[in-house]
Amino acid sequence: MPTRAAAGRAPRVRKQGRTRPRMGLALAGGGPLGGIYEVGVLLALADSLDGIAFNDLDVYVGVSSGSYVAAALANGLSPAQMYRLFIDDGIDSTLTPEVFLRPAFGEFARRFGTLPRLAARATMQYLRDPFNHGLMESFATLGRVMPTGIFDNAAIDVFLSRLFSAPGRTNDFRKLDRKLFLVATNLDSGASVTFGAPGHDHVSISRAIEASSALPGLFPPVHIAGEYYVDGALNKTLHASVALDEGIDLLLCVNPLVPFDASKARRDGRLTVEKLNQLGLPLVLSQTFRAIIHSRMKVGMEKYRRQYPHADVVLFEPDREDADMFFANIFSYAQRKHLCAAAYRKTRQNLISRAEVLAPQLARHGVTFAADRLFDPARVVVDALTDARPLHTDKESRSVLRQTTRDLAHTLDQLQHWLAAAH
Repeated sequence: MPTRAAAGRAPRVRKQGRTRPRMGLALAGGGPLGGIYEVGVLLALADSLDGIAFNDLDVYVGVSSGSYVAAALANGLSPAQMYRLFIDDGIDSTLTPEVFLRPAFGEFARRFGTLPRLAARATMQYLRDPFNHGLMESFATLGRVMPTGIFDNAAIDVFLSRLFSAPGRTNDFRKLDRKLFLVATNLDSGASVTFGAPGHDHVSISRAIEASSALPGLFPPVHIAGEYYVDGALNKTLHASVALDEGIDLLLCVNPLVPFDASKARRDGRLTVEKLNQLGLPLVLSQTFRAIIHSRMKVGMEKYRRQYPHADVVLFEPDREDADMFFANIFSYAQRKHLCAAAYRKTRQNLISRAEVLAPQLARHGVTFAADRLFDPARVVVDALTDARPLHTDKESRSVLRQTTRDLAHTLDQLQHWLAAAH
Protein backbone atom coordinates (compact mmCIF):
# COMPACT_ATOMS: atom_id res chain seq x y z
CA MET A 1 0.00 0.00 0.00
CA PRO A 2 1.25 3.54 -0.56
CA THR A 3 3.02 5.23 2.29
CA ARG A 4 3.95 8.83 2.84
CA ALA A 5 7.55 7.97 3.43
CA ALA A 6 10.25 8.91 5.23
CA ALA A 7 13.91 10.98 5.61
CA GLY A 8 16.49 9.47 7.98
CA ARG A 9 19.51 11.43 7.06
CA ALA A 10 19.00 14.79 5.39
CA PRO A 11 18.05 14.41 1.73
CA ARG A 12 20.47 15.63 -0.86
CA VAL A 13 19.89 19.17 -2.01
CA ARG A 14 18.53 19.34 -5.53
CA LYS A 15 20.75 20.79 -8.17
CA GLN A 16 20.05 24.44 -8.87
CA GLY A 17 17.57 24.83 -11.68
CA ARG A 18 16.32 21.24 -11.39
CA THR A 19 12.58 21.24 -12.08
CA ARG A 20 11.52 17.59 -12.04
CA PRO A 21 11.19 15.46 -8.90
CA ARG A 22 13.79 12.81 -8.19
CA MET A 23 12.39 9.34 -8.82
CA GLY A 24 13.71 5.90 -7.95
CA LEU A 25 12.93 2.21 -8.07
CA ALA A 26 13.62 -0.50 -5.46
CA LEU A 27 13.22 -4.16 -6.42
CA ALA A 28 13.21 -7.12 -4.02
CA GLY A 29 14.09 -10.74 -4.81
CA GLY A 30 12.10 -13.90 -5.37
CA GLY A 31 14.04 -16.32 -7.57
CA PRO A 32 13.77 -16.48 -11.38
CA LEU A 33 9.98 -16.16 -11.32
CA GLY A 34 10.27 -13.21 -8.95
CA GLY A 35 12.27 -11.39 -11.60
CA ILE A 36 9.72 -12.35 -14.23
CA TYR A 37 6.93 -11.04 -12.01
CA GLU A 38 8.79 -7.74 -11.67
CA VAL A 39 9.10 -7.44 -15.44
CA GLY A 40 5.31 -7.91 -15.71
CA VAL A 41 4.70 -5.22 -13.09
CA LEU A 42 7.05 -2.79 -14.82
CA LEU A 43 5.40 -3.45 -18.19
CA ALA A 44 2.06 -2.55 -16.64
CA LEU A 45 3.38 0.59 -14.94
CA ALA A 46 5.22 1.78 -18.05
CA ASP A 47 2.07 1.21 -20.11
CA SER A 48 -0.37 2.72 -17.63
CA LEU A 49 1.49 5.79 -16.31
CA ASP A 50 2.57 8.96 -18.09
CA GLY A 51 5.36 11.18 -16.80
CA ILE A 52 7.75 8.44 -15.72
CA ALA A 53 10.45 6.81 -17.83
CA PHE A 54 11.79 3.62 -16.28
CA ASN A 55 15.11 3.92 -18.10
CA ASP A 56 15.63 7.48 -16.89
CA LEU A 57 15.10 7.30 -13.13
CA ASP A 58 17.57 8.88 -10.74
CA VAL A 59 18.29 5.83 -8.57
CA TYR A 60 17.86 2.07 -8.94
CA VAL A 61 18.22 -0.39 -6.05
CA GLY A 62 18.18 -4.14 -6.59
CA VAL A 63 18.34 -7.08 -4.21
CA SER A 64 18.74 -10.73 -5.24
CA SER A 65 16.75 -11.39 -8.45
CA GLY A 66 15.69 -7.74 -8.37
CA SER A 67 19.32 -6.84 -9.03
CA TYR A 68 19.07 -8.31 -12.57
CA VAL A 69 16.10 -6.11 -13.40
CA ALA A 70 17.47 -2.97 -11.74
CA ALA A 71 20.82 -3.28 -13.52
CA ALA A 72 19.15 -3.87 -16.89
CA LEU A 73 16.97 -0.77 -16.48
CA ALA A 74 19.94 1.37 -15.44
CA ASN A 75 21.74 0.14 -18.57
CA GLY A 76 18.94 1.28 -20.86
CA LEU A 77 17.07 -2.01 -21.34
CA SER A 78 13.35 -1.32 -21.23
CA PRO A 79 10.82 -3.68 -19.56
CA ALA A 80 9.70 -4.70 -23.07
CA GLN A 81 13.28 -5.55 -24.06
CA MET A 82 13.71 -7.58 -20.89
CA TYR A 83 10.54 -9.47 -21.78
CA ARG A 84 12.05 -10.38 -25.14
CA LEU A 85 15.36 -11.31 -23.55
CA PHE A 86 14.20 -13.45 -20.64
CA ILE A 87 10.62 -14.47 -21.34
CA ASP A 88 9.76 -14.54 -25.04
CA ASP A 89 10.65 -17.43 -27.35
CA GLY A 90 11.44 -15.13 -30.25
CA ILE A 91 14.70 -14.06 -31.89
CA ASP A 92 15.70 -11.80 -28.99
CA SER A 93 15.41 -14.57 -26.42
CA THR A 94 19.05 -15.54 -25.76
CA LEU A 95 18.97 -16.69 -22.16
CA THR A 96 16.54 -18.24 -19.72
CA PRO A 97 16.64 -18.05 -15.92
CA GLU A 98 17.34 -21.78 -15.88
CA VAL A 99 20.83 -21.09 -17.21
CA PHE A 100 21.51 -19.71 -13.73
CA LEU A 101 20.80 -23.17 -12.29
CA ARG A 102 23.87 -24.94 -13.60
CA PRO A 103 25.09 -27.53 -11.03
CA ALA A 104 28.06 -26.24 -9.03
CA PHE A 105 30.50 -28.89 -10.28
CA GLY A 106 33.54 -26.85 -9.24
CA GLU A 107 32.25 -26.50 -5.68
CA PHE A 108 31.41 -30.20 -5.52
CA ALA A 109 34.92 -31.12 -6.68
CA ARG A 110 36.65 -28.78 -4.21
CA ARG A 111 34.63 -30.02 -1.25
CA PHE A 112 34.75 -33.72 -2.02
CA GLY A 113 38.48 -33.43 -2.71
CA THR A 114 38.98 -32.79 1.02
CA LEU A 115 37.06 -35.95 2.01
CA PRO A 116 40.04 -38.36 2.41
CA ARG A 117 41.98 -35.95 4.62
CA LEU A 118 38.99 -35.04 6.81
CA ALA A 119 37.85 -38.66 7.11
CA ALA A 120 41.33 -39.67 8.25
CA ARG A 121 41.39 -36.87 10.83
CA ALA A 122 37.95 -37.82 12.16
CA THR A 123 38.95 -41.47 12.43
CA MET A 124 42.11 -40.65 14.37
CA GLN A 125 40.17 -38.38 16.75
CA TYR A 126 37.78 -41.19 17.53
CA LEU A 127 40.43 -43.91 17.94
CA ARG A 128 42.57 -41.79 20.28
CA ASP A 129 39.76 -41.36 22.80
CA PRO A 130 36.63 -43.32 21.84
CA PHE A 131 35.09 -42.97 25.31
CA ASN A 132 35.17 -39.16 25.47
CA HIS A 133 34.63 -38.53 21.77
CA GLY A 134 31.55 -40.26 20.40
CA LEU A 135 31.50 -41.51 16.85
CA MET A 136 29.12 -38.78 15.64
CA GLU A 137 31.07 -36.06 17.44
CA SER A 138 34.34 -37.16 15.87
CA PHE A 139 32.85 -37.28 12.41
CA ALA A 140 31.05 -33.94 12.73
CA THR A 141 34.10 -32.44 11.05
CA LEU A 142 32.96 -34.12 7.83
CA GLY A 143 30.35 -31.39 7.56
CA ARG A 144 33.05 -29.33 5.89
CA VAL A 145 32.76 -31.66 2.90
CA MET A 146 29.20 -30.53 2.21
CA PRO A 147 29.02 -28.13 -0.77
CA THR A 148 27.98 -24.57 0.13
CA GLY A 149 25.61 -24.44 -2.83
CA ILE A 150 23.85 -26.76 -5.26
CA PHE A 151 23.91 -24.49 -8.31
CA ASP A 152 26.59 -22.32 -9.87
CA ASN A 153 25.39 -18.90 -10.98
CA ALA A 154 28.78 -17.87 -12.39
CA ALA A 155 27.31 -18.09 -15.89
CA ILE A 156 25.43 -14.87 -15.16
CA ASP A 157 28.71 -12.98 -14.86
CA VAL A 158 29.69 -14.08 -18.37
CA PHE A 159 26.28 -13.35 -19.85
CA LEU A 160 25.76 -9.95 -18.25
CA SER A 161 29.31 -8.75 -18.81
CA ARG A 162 28.74 -9.28 -22.53
CA LEU A 163 25.24 -7.84 -22.46
CA PHE A 164 26.40 -4.71 -20.62
CA SER A 165 29.44 -4.33 -22.89
CA ALA A 166 27.27 -3.68 -25.95
CA PRO A 167 27.36 -0.14 -27.41
CA GLY A 168 25.60 2.34 -25.15
CA ARG A 169 25.88 0.12 -22.07
CA THR A 170 28.49 -0.47 -19.39
CA ASN A 171 29.47 -3.05 -16.79
CA ASP A 172 31.02 -0.32 -14.63
CA PHE A 173 28.92 1.40 -11.94
CA ARG A 174 31.02 4.54 -12.29
CA LYS A 175 30.25 4.96 -15.99
CA LEU A 176 26.45 4.76 -15.68
CA ASP A 177 24.44 7.93 -16.26
CA ARG A 178 22.16 6.87 -13.39
CA LYS A 179 22.84 5.67 -9.86
CA LEU A 180 22.64 1.90 -9.45
CA PHE A 181 22.97 0.14 -6.10
CA LEU A 182 23.01 -3.66 -5.73
CA VAL A 183 22.95 -5.05 -2.20
CA ALA A 184 24.64 -8.24 -0.96
CA THR A 185 25.52 -9.60 2.48
CA ASN A 186 29.09 -10.12 3.71
CA LEU A 187 29.11 -13.72 4.90
CA ASP A 188 31.74 -13.25 7.61
CA SER A 189 30.32 -10.09 9.18
CA GLY A 190 26.63 -10.46 8.34
CA ALA A 191 26.60 -6.81 7.25
CA SER A 192 24.90 -5.47 4.14
CA VAL A 193 27.24 -4.21 1.42
CA THR A 194 26.00 -1.83 -1.25
CA PHE A 195 27.82 -2.32 -4.53
CA GLY A 196 27.77 0.87 -6.56
CA ALA A 197 28.32 3.03 -3.48
CA PRO A 198 31.72 4.71 -2.93
CA GLY A 199 34.30 2.10 -1.95
CA HIS A 200 32.36 -0.68 -3.66
CA ASP A 201 31.76 0.83 -7.09
CA HIS A 202 34.92 -0.70 -8.61
CA VAL A 203 33.31 -4.15 -8.66
CA SER A 204 31.74 -5.01 -12.00
CA ILE A 205 27.95 -4.82 -12.17
CA SER A 206 27.68 -8.42 -13.35
CA ARG A 207 29.78 -9.67 -10.42
CA ALA A 208 27.72 -7.63 -7.96
CA ILE A 209 24.54 -9.21 -9.34
CA GLU A 210 26.05 -12.66 -8.87
CA ALA A 211 26.81 -11.81 -5.22
CA SER A 212 23.45 -10.20 -4.50
CA SER A 213 21.56 -13.25 -5.78
CA ALA A 214 23.69 -15.97 -4.11
CA LEU A 215 20.97 -17.50 -1.93
CA PRO A 216 22.71 -19.64 0.73
CA GLY A 217 22.25 -23.36 0.22
CA LEU A 218 21.35 -22.93 -3.43
CA PHE A 219 24.39 -20.95 -4.65
CA PRO A 220 27.93 -20.87 -3.23
CA PRO A 221 29.08 -17.58 -1.68
CA VAL A 222 30.69 -15.27 -4.23
CA HIS A 223 34.33 -14.31 -3.69
CA ILE A 224 35.16 -10.65 -4.28
CA ALA A 225 38.41 -9.00 -3.18
CA GLY A 226 39.09 -11.43 -0.33
CA GLU A 227 35.50 -11.44 0.99
CA TYR A 228 32.58 -13.80 0.46
CA TYR A 229 29.10 -12.51 -0.27
CA VAL A 230 25.62 -14.03 -0.24
CA ASP A 231 22.06 -12.90 -0.98
CA GLY A 232 21.31 -9.29 -0.07
CA ALA A 233 17.85 -10.14 1.27
CA LEU A 234 19.28 -11.67 4.44
CA ASN A 235 19.16 -8.33 6.24
CA LYS A 236 16.38 -6.42 4.49
CA THR A 237 13.78 -7.23 1.87
CA LEU A 238 13.92 -4.06 -0.24
CA HIS A 239 16.77 -1.86 1.05
CA ALA A 240 14.63 1.09 -0.05
CA SER A 241 16.51 3.39 2.34
CA VAL A 242 19.51 3.19 0.00
CA ALA A 243 17.45 5.12 -2.59
CA LEU A 244 15.74 7.40 -0.08
CA ASP A 245 19.11 8.48 1.30
CA GLU A 246 19.80 9.87 -2.19
CA GLY A 247 16.99 12.41 -1.76
CA ILE A 248 14.36 10.57 -3.80
CA ASP A 249 10.94 12.23 -3.90
CA LEU A 250 8.99 9.32 -5.39
CA LEU A 251 10.12 5.74 -4.88
CA LEU A 252 8.33 2.85 -6.56
CA CYS A 253 8.91 -0.55 -4.93
CA VAL A 254 8.14 -4.06 -6.16
CA ASN A 255 8.13 -7.10 -3.88
CA PRO A 256 7.20 -10.40 -5.60
CA LEU A 257 6.83 -12.57 -2.48
CA VAL A 258 3.96 -12.33 0.02
CA PRO A 259 2.48 -14.95 2.37
CA PHE A 260 -0.33 -16.93 0.77
CA ASP A 261 -3.86 -16.81 2.19
CA ALA A 262 -5.28 -20.21 1.24
CA SER A 263 -8.90 -19.52 2.21
CA LYS A 264 -9.98 -18.05 -1.15
CA ALA A 265 -8.10 -20.73 -3.10
CA ARG A 266 -10.05 -23.38 -1.21
CA ARG A 267 -13.36 -21.67 -1.97
CA ASP A 268 -12.47 -21.42 -5.66
CA GLY A 269 -11.44 -25.07 -5.80
CA ARG A 270 -7.80 -24.29 -6.66
CA LEU A 271 -6.63 -25.79 -3.37
CA THR A 272 -7.98 -29.26 -2.67
CA VAL A 273 -6.25 -29.92 0.67
CA GLU A 274 -7.45 -28.70 4.04
CA LYS A 275 -4.07 -27.35 5.19
CA LEU A 276 -0.88 -26.25 3.40
CA ASN A 277 1.04 -28.66 5.63
CA GLN A 278 -0.37 -31.51 3.55
CA LEU A 279 1.51 -30.26 0.47
CA GLY A 280 4.93 -31.14 1.88
CA LEU A 281 8.18 -29.46 2.86
CA PRO A 282 8.78 -27.23 -0.21
CA LEU A 283 5.53 -25.29 0.24
CA VAL A 284 5.91 -25.18 4.02
CA LEU A 285 9.35 -23.60 3.57
CA SER A 286 8.01 -21.25 0.90
CA GLN A 287 5.22 -19.99 3.16
CA THR A 288 7.64 -19.60 6.07
CA PHE A 289 10.16 -17.64 4.00
CA ARG A 290 7.45 -15.41 2.56
CA ALA A 291 6.02 -14.64 6.00
CA ILE A 292 9.43 -13.74 7.41
CA ILE A 293 10.49 -11.39 4.63
CA HIS A 294 7.06 -9.77 4.34
CA SER A 295 6.73 -9.00 8.06
CA ARG A 296 10.22 -7.52 7.96
CA MET A 297 9.28 -5.38 4.98
CA LYS A 298 6.17 -4.04 6.75
CA VAL A 299 8.38 -2.90 9.63
CA GLY A 300 10.67 -1.23 7.11
CA MET A 301 7.77 0.62 5.46
CA GLU A 302 6.71 2.07 8.80
CA LYS A 303 10.29 3.15 9.42
CA TYR A 304 10.47 4.91 6.04
CA ARG A 305 7.29 6.80 6.87
CA ARG A 306 8.87 8.24 10.00
CA GLN A 307 12.40 8.81 8.74
CA TYR A 308 11.72 10.16 5.24
CA PRO A 309 8.65 12.43 5.50
CA HIS A 310 9.68 14.31 2.32
CA ALA A 311 9.16 11.28 0.07
CA ASP A 312 6.34 9.15 -1.28
CA VAL A 313 6.89 5.40 -1.36
CA VAL A 314 4.48 3.28 -3.42
CA LEU A 315 4.63 -0.49 -3.09
CA PHE A 316 3.41 -3.05 -5.61
CA GLU A 317 3.17 -6.74 -4.72
CA PRO A 318 0.90 -9.72 -5.43
CA ASP A 319 -2.36 -10.23 -3.60
CA ARG A 320 -2.09 -12.62 -0.68
CA GLU A 321 -4.66 -14.76 -2.46
CA ASP A 322 -2.59 -14.96 -5.66
CA ALA A 323 -2.37 -18.72 -6.19
CA ASP A 324 -0.52 -18.26 -9.51
CA MET A 325 2.45 -16.71 -7.74
CA PHE A 326 2.44 -19.03 -4.74
CA PHE A 327 2.15 -22.39 -6.47
CA ALA A 328 4.53 -21.59 -9.31
CA ASN A 329 7.87 -23.30 -8.73
CA ILE A 330 10.35 -20.40 -8.56
CA PHE A 331 12.88 -22.56 -10.41
CA SER A 332 10.51 -23.52 -13.19
CA TYR A 333 10.52 -21.58 -16.42
CA ALA A 334 7.55 -23.25 -18.07
CA GLN A 335 5.06 -20.72 -16.69
CA ARG A 336 7.08 -17.62 -17.52
CA LYS A 337 4.65 -16.06 -20.03
CA HIS A 338 1.61 -16.90 -17.95
CA LEU A 339 3.10 -15.39 -14.80
CA CYS A 340 4.32 -12.24 -16.56
CA ALA A 341 0.91 -11.74 -18.17
CA ALA A 342 -0.79 -12.27 -14.80
CA ALA A 343 1.53 -9.73 -13.15
CA TYR A 344 0.75 -7.21 -15.93
CA ARG A 345 -3.00 -7.76 -15.60
CA LYS A 346 -3.15 -7.68 -11.80
CA THR A 347 -0.94 -4.59 -11.56
CA ARG A 348 -3.36 -2.76 -13.84
CA GLN A 349 -6.24 -3.90 -11.62
CA ASN A 350 -4.28 -2.74 -8.59
CA LEU A 351 -3.76 0.71 -10.10
CA ILE A 352 -7.47 1.04 -10.85
CA SER A 353 -8.55 -0.11 -7.38
CA ARG A 354 -6.12 2.34 -5.72
CA ALA A 355 -6.74 5.20 -8.17
CA GLU A 356 -8.42 7.45 -5.61
CA VAL A 357 -5.29 7.42 -3.43
CA LEU A 358 -2.60 6.96 -6.05
CA ALA A 359 -3.77 9.60 -8.58
CA PRO A 360 -3.13 12.65 -6.34
CA GLN A 361 -0.06 11.04 -4.80
CA LEU A 362 1.59 10.44 -8.17
CA ALA A 363 0.38 13.79 -9.53
CA ARG A 364 2.55 15.55 -6.93
CA HIS A 365 5.51 14.25 -8.91
CA GLY A 366 4.17 14.90 -12.39
CA VAL A 367 2.98 11.32 -12.97
CA THR A 368 -0.55 10.71 -14.27
CA PHE A 369 -2.68 7.75 -15.27
CA ALA A 370 -2.77 7.00 -19.00
CA ALA A 371 -6.53 6.58 -18.88
CA ASP A 372 -6.96 5.47 -22.50
CA ARG A 373 -4.67 2.49 -21.88
CA LEU A 374 -5.24 1.76 -18.20
CA PHE A 375 -9.03 1.60 -18.45
CA ASP A 376 -9.07 -0.39 -21.68
CA PRO A 377 -10.46 -3.79 -20.55
CA ALA A 378 -9.21 -5.54 -23.68
CA ARG A 379 -5.58 -4.48 -23.26
CA VAL A 380 -3.10 -7.33 -22.61
CA VAL A 381 0.64 -7.63 -22.16
CA VAL A 382 1.27 -8.02 -25.90
CA ASP A 383 -0.17 -4.55 -26.47
CA ALA A 384 2.48 -3.08 -24.17
CA LEU A 385 5.19 -4.59 -26.38
CA THR A 386 3.88 -3.29 -29.69
CA ASP A 387 5.80 -0.03 -29.89
CA ALA A 388 8.90 -1.15 -28.00
CA ARG A 389 12.26 -1.35 -29.71
CA PRO A 390 13.67 -4.84 -30.34
CA LEU A 391 16.75 -5.91 -28.44
CA HIS A 392 19.97 -5.84 -30.45
CA THR A 393 23.28 -7.35 -29.35
CA ASP A 394 26.49 -7.60 -31.32
CA LYS A 395 27.10 -10.70 -33.44
CA GLU A 396 29.84 -12.08 -31.20
CA SER A 397 27.67 -11.77 -28.10
CA ARG A 398 24.78 -13.57 -29.78
CA SER A 399 27.09 -16.41 -30.80
CA VAL A 400 28.52 -16.84 -27.32
CA LEU A 401 25.13 -16.64 -25.63
CA ARG A 402 23.58 -19.21 -27.95
CA GLN A 403 26.56 -21.53 -27.45
CA THR A 404 26.19 -21.19 -23.67
CA THR A 405 22.52 -22.09 -23.92
CA ARG A 406 23.24 -25.12 -26.12
CA ASP A 407 26.00 -26.37 -23.81
CA LEU A 408 23.72 -26.22 -20.79
CA ALA A 409 20.54 -27.47 -22.43
CA HIS A 410 20.99 -31.17 -21.65
CA THR A 411 21.95 -30.56 -18.02
CA LEU A 412 19.08 -28.15 -17.52
CA ASP A 413 16.55 -30.57 -18.98
CA GLN A 414 17.65 -33.20 -16.47
CA LEU A 415 17.62 -30.62 -13.69
CA GLN A 416 14.08 -29.53 -14.57
CA HIS A 417 12.85 -33.13 -14.31
CA TRP A 418 14.55 -33.46 -10.91
CA LEU A 419 13.00 -30.23 -9.63
CA ALA A 420 9.55 -31.25 -10.86
CA ALA A 421 9.87 -34.59 -9.05
CA ALA A 422 11.07 -32.91 -5.86
CA HIS A 423 8.25 -30.38 -6.02
